[in-house]
Amino acid sequence: MKKFLVAIDQGTTSSRAILFDLDGNIKFTSQFEFNQYFPKNGWVEHNPNEIWLTTLKALKKVIKKASLLKGKILSIGITNQRETTILWNKKTGKPVYNAIVWQDRRTHEYCEKLKQKKYENIFRRKTGLFIDPYFSATKIKWILENVKISKKLQKSNNLLFGTVDTFLIWKLTNGQHHLTEATNASRTMLYNINNNTWDKEILKKLNISKSILPNVKNSADNFGSTNKKIVGYEIPISAVLGDQQAAAVGQSCFKKGSIKSTYGTGAFVIMNTGSKKIFSKNKLLTTICYRLNGKNTFALEGSIFIAGAGVQWLRDKLKLINNASDIDQIAKSKKNNEGVYVVPAFSGLGAPYWRPDARGVITGLTRDSDWKTLVRAVLESVAYQSYDLFNAIRKDGLKPKIVKIDGGMAENNWFSQFLANIIDIKAERPKVLETTALGVALFAGFQIGIFKSLDQIKRKWKKDKTFKPKLSSTLRKKLLNGWKLSVEKTLL
Repeated sequence: MKKFLVAIDQGTTSSRAILFDLDGNIKFTSQFEFNQYFPKNGWVEHNPNEIWLTTLKALKKVIKKASLLKGKILSIGITNQRETTILWNKKTGKPVYNAIVWQDRRTHEYCEKLKQKKYENIFRRKTGLFIDPYFSATKIKWILENVKISKKLQKSNNLLFGTVDTFLIWKLTNGQHHLTEATNASRTMLYNINNNTWDKEILKKLNISKSILPNVKNSADNFGSTNKKIVGYEIPISAVLGDQQAAAVGQSCFKKGSIKSTYGTGAFVIMNTGSKKIFSKNKLLTTICYRLNGKNTFALEGSIFIAGAGVQWLRDKLKLINNASDIDQIAKSKKNNEGVYVVPAFSGLGAPYWRPDARGVITGLTRDSDWKTLVRAVLESVAYQSYDLFNAIRKDGLKPKIVKIDGGMAENNWFSQFLANIIDIKAERPKVLETTALGVALFAGFQIGIFKSLDQIKRKWKKDKTFKPKLSSTLRKKLLNGWKLSVEKTLL
């Protein structure tokens, strides 16, 4: 009988389930998009029930496919959009409010008040994070203060909080397990990464009860099993990772100094720093890369809020393209960017600026600028934002020589080459681009004993293509100067 591992990859715009064989090859993918809600300027929400139902639908299709292939699913791993915040009724399982998405900026003013109280150093020392609306803590606070039923439920000990992984585990196990794991916990701004506990001092400052928080487990661990009534089968859930950390695992970034950059809805650079926590002097985050057997491996991370989401904006809002896949040919059709830059600060700017109040700007337009110029500028903006992150890493005294790239945008050869040109680092693309799903599937296999070591997992990684920098330093400098001026205008 064939043996499989399944990854549930619950992302910002869609829910997927992917069937892997034990060599890490994709055998089947099921994917369903769900709605994005923008109730006010800077607000981004999802319906938790849509997240759940699309996930369940995708999982059931994959289970059916495994059966048709005459195979057995040995284990499930869950990877998820991080920081997105859900609060629900412990008794009924019903969410008290929509999921507040990681991109949401509504708590900007509250974050500024916390900074004015000089709390930032306390929070950063304990959690590795800056005070920002991006993280879960102030989203929880907002729901508690603005949704009446939530305070009542918290008082009666009937309120539960979770990032998306926690909500899915709760649903898949039919309310039997209220759990998260270290990488997701480390993105809440409530979790002390030094002693691996929910931090009492921070909880007190934000007036959040510890009773609503899930138990925190290792990244590869026992998270219960899917409930037969819900899924149709009992399958062990053996690994959970936040999506960017899962991609680091899928890219075999187990060695200190190894680095990956994922280009999905947003873009995220993670560098493994081993057992050492590096506190960046250039506004990068200190976070947990993964935790095995109670031991943290740490990472330095830079977050870009808008990458592939910029391409979606071109397609869905401006109607300039029909398919995201068209963008490669459109970019190539222009000899250069004609001096046009797009700074896609649609929900603020992430690292290294941390300006949640910033908004998008287009600079350099002339009578000769056309829609193709704009399309190319959006694609280029992702490379320029990446440069800002890699520049911050270099300023922190670290010198990456190779970056492993993945995510939907990395399929685009033009983009991958332009990225290598701008960051001036060799970029390696793997054969399996679904590194997020692959990473958590491999950790699920590790937990149940299929893989005996990280070295064994590392051997599953295979290179597809290398992109070497080819741009002259003069042209590169000119392009980056144009970007710098455009960012300055955005931050005015």
